[in-house]
Amino acid sequence: MFKDLDPILHSQLRLAVMSLLIGVKEAEFTFIREKTSATAGNLSVQVQKLKDAGYIDVTKQFKDNYPQTLCRITPKGVDAFEAYVKVLQEYIRK
Repeated sequence: MFKDLDPILHSQLRLAVMSLLIGVKEAEFTFIREKTSATAGNLSVQVQKLKDAGYIDVTKQFKDNYPQTLCRITPKGVDAFEAYVKVLQEYIRK
């Protein structure tokens, strides 16, 4: 009757990261940290899990001699997020 929720997205912080990225497509790690109020260490772990699942791409580079980490949602991540939202909507309707 009820479909399973994606365990990767069913974490508050990972869902928050995906929700941010679905709207902007790409964001700096520091922007995501500020918006989610997460610690850098916890956010780093959750970003890695999303990356390992193929839901986001992470690019590390330098900007003005400072390290910069960019997170970008992938097409697989968009599909997973949309499916997650659809399943949640089905839960609400039942």
